[in-house]
Order: sequence, then C-alpha cells, then structure tokens
Amino acid sequence: MYIAVVDGQGGGIGRVIIDRVRNEFRNNVEILAIGTNSQATSVMLRAGANEGATGENAVICNIDEVDLVLGPLSIILPNSMKGELTAKMAKRVVTSKARKILLPIHRNNIDLIGIHSEPLPHMVEAMLIQMKQYIVSEGRE
Repeated sequence: MYIAVVDGQGGGIGRVIIDRVRNEFRNNVEILAIGTNSQATSVMLRAGANEGATGENAVICNIDEVDLVLGPLSIILPNSMKGELTAKMAKRVVTSKARKILLPIHRNNIDLIGIHSEPLPHMVEAMLIQMKQYIVSEGRE
C-alpha cells in the first residue's frame, strides 16, 4: 500500500502519524511525505517516510499515485496552515481518487459539530484503526 502523509508548518502532526504508521505496519507500507514546506518534509522523512516531496506541485503530481492520504483536516481547506496550503493543493487532495483519513485538527475558525477534541496520540490511534479497516475492506492485507 502506498500512503501519502500531507502536513505543513513544522511537520509535527505528520511526524506523529508516520511514526505510528511505521511502528504498526513496519515496511509493509510505502510512505510518501508531502510537506507544504521543506521543514515539514524533512521532519516527516526523519520520522520514517520512504520518500519526500515539497510544495504545491508535489501535491498536484503525486496525490493520485497513492492509495491513502493521511493528515490533518486542514489539507482540504484552501489557505489553511497560515496560507501554506493553497487552493490548488486542497482541490487536488479532495478530488483525488485516494481514500482520505483526516484528523479533525484545524485552526481556521471552523467548528465541527459532533467531533470532540482529543489529544493527538488518541486521534492517531483512531486513524490507525480506520486504516486497518480500509486495508481489510480493500483486500490489501
């Protein structure tokens, strides 16, 4: 399975996601770290991603090549991450054929009703459960 983890700013959320995915699935998955900036990409590569790419064109060129996209909710919100996530990037992620499993972390004056704030490690654990269900349902074990 080929997975993209998309993050920006300092890459901390992507780092936590990649660390947990790598611990859970070891080398049974290929992870592409796509950062909105080079620092985010670098942090995610150090966390265990197989490859890295940076910026708007990296999202546009690679997002349809993966089976699964992981990251914070803000990767589908134009101009999020203090403007690092462009409208073109958000559109490509949303329209990608890849399954998206996103963490409800946002800082864009958006309230998601029915979503309760939890610590990042708890949300990433829930993400892993969802990933496993997707992998089983797609017959990609």
